[in-house]
Amino acid sequence: MQSTHMKEIGFTIGEKENERRRAILPEDILKVRYKEALYFEEHYGEILNIPDEAYRALGCHIVSREIVLTKDIICEPKIGDASYLHQLTEKQTIFGWIHAGENKQRNQLLLDHKVTAYEWANMMKDNRHCFWKNNYLAGEAAILHAYQCIGSLPSRAKVAVIGRGNSAQGAIAMLTKLGAEVIVYNRKQEALLRKELPVYDALVNAILWDNQRKDHIIYETDLAKMKKGALIIDISCDENGGIETSIPTTIEAPTYVVKDIVHYVVDHTPSILYQEATRSISQEICKYLDDLIESKRNHVLEQALITQAGRQVNAV
Repeated sequence: MQSTHMKEIGFTIGEKENERRRAILPEDILKVRYKEALYFEEHYGEILNIPDEAYRALGCHIVSREIVLTKDIICEPKIGDASYLHQLTEKQTIFGWIHAGENKQRNQLLLDHKVTAYEWANMMKDNRHCFWKNNYLAGEAAILHAYQCIGSLPSRAKVAVIGRGNSAQGAIAMLTKLGAEVIVYNRKQEALLRKELPVYDALVNAILWDNQRKDHIIYETDLAKMKKGALIIDISCDENGGIETSIPTTIEAPTYVVKDIVHYVVDHTPSILYQEATRSISQEICKYLDDLIESKRNHVLEQALITQAGRQVNAV
């Protein structure tokens, strides 16, 4: 039997456009001790061809969305985009990608409602991001989708990539597989990149942007240096961030053109490869559910805690 002090976790289906990733699969629930504490929104696994019965057979609960949202902890990959955040109370916790650092209004809402929030983007173990595979997929998916959008392949393209993190590595790997000539720039080579822009058919931005910066890597005036019809793939997706002319787009409407340069700025590209993304997320999430249910101390979770009882705990 579940102890009275233990918490219950509700899993919602994401509302964001074309967000098809799920937090956990039945195969990984087998690794969770307190399966009876898990509540799933009806049709949770339908997009993955997983029937509700697969979760119910493990001892989990299948309930309405309204009931899920009453649980102590709400888990959803893109929970920062959820419409229900303002309905949550000081007794509740959210667990997912919140991106409160990029959205000060969202961060303030969590503080005002005294919601406890664990940010997946801040979850690190042994100096490695827990969701590095998802970031790698972001790079792979962005390349595949961006080139599909322009009806081409980069097999004869010369492509500049700025960044050396997981998203950049995914992009580089996919570009290489597709036959592109790839040149990689690091953070200290922004000026060099601007100087060499005219030789490239495409530019991939995979830098984790510092929101305190007021400058840009590529300014609107730099677009005139690029080849007509060149492609910018902004995996980082910071509005007016590393790329001054970047405005986040959707999977349904992924591109726009500024001064003859095609911009691709989809902000949740892993959802394009949602089966792979879900698998990688699930394998990580299952490690932390029991500690959340028991309110047990966990160093990874403590580092990811951004708000609690109306106060800022860790930086967002």
